[in-house]
Amino acid sequence: MRILITGASGQIGSNLAVALLQQGHAVEATDIRRNTWTDKLNEHIVDLVALGRQSQPISPRQRPDVLVHLAAHAKVFELVQSPHKAAENVLMLFPILEYARREGVPLVLASSREVYGDIHQWITAEPTADFVVSRSPYSASKIAAEAFLYAYHQCYNLPCLAFRFSNVYGRYDCDLSRMERVIPLFIDRIARELPIEVYGRDKILDFTYVDDCISGVVAGIAQLAAGKISNETINLAYGRGYALEDVVNIIGAGLGKTPQVTWLPARAGEVTRYVADISKATRLLGYAPRTCLSAGLLQSIAWQREAGFLK
Repeated sequence: MRILITGASGQIGSNLAVALLQQGHAVEATDIRRNTWTDKLNEHIVDLVALGRQSQPISPRQRPDVLVHLAAHAKVFELVQSPHKAAENVLMLFPILEYARREGVPLVLASSREVYGDIHQWITAEPTADFVVSRSPYSASKIAAEAFLYAYHQCYNLPCLAFRFSNVYGRYDCDLSRMERVIPLFIDRIARELPIEVYGRDKILDFTYVDDCISGVVAGIAQLAAGKISNETINLAYGRGYALEDVVNIIGAGLGKTPQVTWLPARAGEVTRYVADISKATRLLGYAPRTCLSAGLLQSIAWQREAGFLK
């Protein structure tokens, strides 16, 4: 298949592109910046926000069989501070939707567990999202993206699939100069015996190792392209909740260091409890995550060391 990925220089995009290439697919990778993780990609620099403002569809080099839209501003608290970036997330979607509509290309959308808000039930299934209680501009941008996706399906019969990701971590996520992601930041600072600040000691979140996430996306692409599924919203996660204190302690043990932690309250807009119901992903895609948090964090530490990010 020919697959176009937007946001292909990010963590999920890079891992997905490499996995698809290894399976023999042709991948066109688009992003606003060059990929710093791999030189294997057919890259195409695209400013989706500018295209959205000009009401212009994206222009692939070749017509893809499937579009995968991952591009977004993805830091929750950053969008609390700069809410215009949430509006840009919506703008980024329109060049993709319009191309998919005009060419009849199936579309996979990256959504987020943030759309559920702060739901204090233990397991969160897809129908439990309550869009009235959006907790942040970022979650609102993902809610809007899902709404437009479903509207295009209803009005134009666009084949589509939305994945709600949850705290994806692992390989290609430690470019701290560009984006401070929690797990690589903790690994970096604990390894250097520097203090860390943790917002929300009692947060319970569902952390997903990147290889598990990619396995679900690849299965979804295949099923969508084959016409076996469409207009589905699917949680991709590990299916178990862990406290941030667990994350800190596992990293400390893996590095042989004692973390120096200051515990602070959760910040505005942040979800404090989420555990995914992944039964739909299992039923539709055969999804079976294999990497628990302790194993995934040890692999993340090993990768950061191998890639030269840890001394």
